[in-house]
Amino acid sequence: MAEIGEGESVEVKGSGAKPYVLRNSGGVYSCSCPAWRNQSSPIEKRTCKHLKRIRGDAAELARIGSAGNRVGTRVSSQPSKRDQEANVLLASNWEPHIDPTGWWMSEKLDGVRALWDGKRFLSRQGNEFLAPDWFVQSLPETRLDGELWIGRGQFQETVSVVRSRSRSEEWRWVQFLVFDAPLHDGVWETRMKFLKQTLPKVGKTQKIVALLSQTKCKGTEHVWAELSRVENEGGEGLMLRQPGSKYELGRSETLLKVKRFLDAEARVVGYQPGKGKHAGKLGALLVELEDGTKFSLGTGFTDKQREAPPALGSFVTFHYQELSKAGVPRFPSFLRIADFPVAKKKSRR
Repeated sequence: MAEIGEGESVEVKGSGAKPYVLRNSGGVYSCSCPAWRNQSSPIEKRTCKHLKRIRGDAAELARIGSAGNRVGTRVSSQPSKRDQEANVLLASNWEPHIDPTGWWMSEKLDGVRALWDGKRFLSRQGNEFLAPDWFVQSLPETRLDGELWIGRGQFQETVSVVRSRSRSEEWRWVQFLVFDAPLHDGVWETRMKFLKQTLPKVGKTQKIVALLSQTKCKGTEHVWAELSRVENEGGEGLMLRQPGSKYELGRSETLLKVKRFLDAEARVVGYQPGKGKHAGKLGALLVELEDGTKFSLGTGFTDKQREAPPALGSFVTFHYQELSKAGVPRFPSFLRIADFPVAKKKSRR
C-alpha cells in the first residue's frame, strides 16, 4: 500500500478513458470518481474503493471510522440506502486490475435471490415466497442464502412461479441453489464445509436443493475463459468470492460479479414517446439512479414492452458498458423489471 503525501495527487484507472485523481489536502482525502462525489457524508468522512486500493482498508477505516461496517471488511464505497437496508450480502463489480487468483468462482445465476430462514423462503426485502409444502418439507432448519432458479435464460418464468400466491405445481420446475450460510460465523471455506455436511441429506434424494458448484480461480485468463464458456451455454456471467471472507450485510468487495457488460438498477421517472416504427408506443424510459443521475433508456425493449412499459416509480435493471466522466451509464440497454417489490421502495424525489 502507498500513502498520498500532503498536497500530492495520484491517478488511478477508472471505468472510463480518463483516470480518477486522488488528492490529500490538509489530511482530507478525495477522489474524482462518482462514488466519492455523490456521497452525502462530510468530505472528511468519505472514502471509495480507489482510496482503499491505494492507502489500504485499514488506513481508510482508521481515518473515517467503521461507518457501520465490520472492521476488516472491504466495501466498494459509501453504501446507498438500499444497500444499507439489505439483509443479504450484495456483490460489487469485478474490475480486471483485481487479481482473482485463488478466489472461488461460480456461475452467476439468472434467477431470484432467496433466503431460507428454516421455515420459509424470503426475498432480500423480507417478503415471503409461497412455496408448496412438498417443496420445503425436506429443507434443513438452517438459514440458507441462495437462488430460486429454473434454468438459463428463464428469469421471467422463475419470477412468475415464485411470486405466485397459489403455491402452484409449477414449483416442480424450480431448484434452490445454495451458495452461503448467513448465520454461520466462519470464513467462506468453513461455511462451505458446513453446507456440504448439511445439504447432502436432501440433495441425494431430491433435486429441490443443491450446493452451487465452486471452482478455484487460476487467474485472469481463467476468468475470461470460464466467462466465455458460460456465455456460450446461455449463462449470464460469473461470481467471484474472496477466500477467507466473512458473510456481511450490504454491498461488499469480497463478492464480485463478472459480466461483459455491467448492470445496475434505476427508478422509472418518465417516458419519451416513440417515433417512426415505434410511434404511439414507448420511445424511451426516463430513469434515475440512486445518486440522482437521470438519463434515457431506449433500447432492449420488445414490442410488447413498448406497448405496456414499466410503471412510473418501478425499478428496472439495465446493462451498460461503462460510466461517463459525469457518471452517466454509456450504451445502456433495458434487461427487465427489477427483481424486488416496488412497494418496498421510497421515492427519492
